[in-house]
Amino acid sequence: MDIVTKIKELKKERNAIILAHNYQPPELQDIADFTGDSLGLSIQASESPADVIVFCGVYFMAETAKILSPNKRVFIPEKTAGCPLADMITAGQLRELKKQHPNAKTICYVNTTAEVKAECDFCCTSANAETMLKECFSDEDEIIFVPDKYLALYAAGKTGRNVIIWNGYCSIHAKILAEHIIEQKQLHPSAEVLVHPECRQEVIALADAVLSTSGMLRYAKESSSQEFIIATEVGMIYPLQKEVAGKKFYPATELAVCRNMKKGSLDKLLLCLEEMAGEVILSDEIIKGAQKSINNMIKAGRQNAGLQPAHTNTS
Repeated sequence: MDIVTKIKELKKERNAIILAHNYQPPELQDIADFTGDSLGLSIQASESPADVIVFCGVYFMAETAKILSPNKRVFIPEKTAGCPLADMITAGQLRELKKQHPNAKTICYVNTTAEVKAECDFCCTSANAETMLKECFSDEDEIIFVPDKYLALYAAGKTGRNVIIWNGYCSIHAKILAEHIIEQKQLHPSAEVLVHPECRQEVIALADAVLSTSGMLRYAKESSSQEFIIATEVGMIYPLQKEVAGKKFYPATELAVCRNMKKGSLDKLLLCLEEMAGEVILSDEIIKGAQKSINNMIKAGRQNAGLQPAHTNTS
């Protein structure tokens, strides 16, 4: 019996659902029930009849799935797959920042730990950060936005909101430079430039569209363009090629590789299902606090807030 067949049989036996982020290795995206952005995947899993969620991604993503599905068992095949951006702020650091700004409201990017989410009024995604600032806060509000400074700068610049910015960033997106975009445009002058909002401001300034990973998929399908330069983690090229056949996609730079996202494998996924290893455990207190920030975002309206559904894998 090959490994894929074993995984599928164990998945059925465990009544499990397998999720894979768009940056995961191709073999994990192919075997997953759903692929997409982290929050969209967690929402999809919470609405499924599965008893077990296996999240192929980094640790904060599996935590988010547990927050939204507290009565399900949630596992991650590689528990050491962390997110340096999420680790750039702790709950203690956020509490100190809130003390310095006692009247401020708080919003966190979904790329944060469960403990940080529990300290915040709202959560946001790369797709909806701009809309969340616009719809959930007023011009008079003082807003703490953690942890990604580039996403905060982008959203604040689009809305004019008064944002207190934490000095965090995604080291992978920070490797993408304006010179990379310029070089790719010289090689592919007809290509549209799609940029993730975690990128530097000078890279965003060169974009034809600023989008989340799911937003990139949707845009590429709908655009009349046949070529695209993709400014995000290089793993995004695979789902674009898979879902948008016939069009060409070029990474802005091959340097944009998240090693944590590449730690997963079919062997680790099989072991996870065989031994029920890598379970995510959160306290009821943390789950309740983190649910508040996420649910406040969801209440703002999925369509208006830019939430994107996960993609069903039919392969």
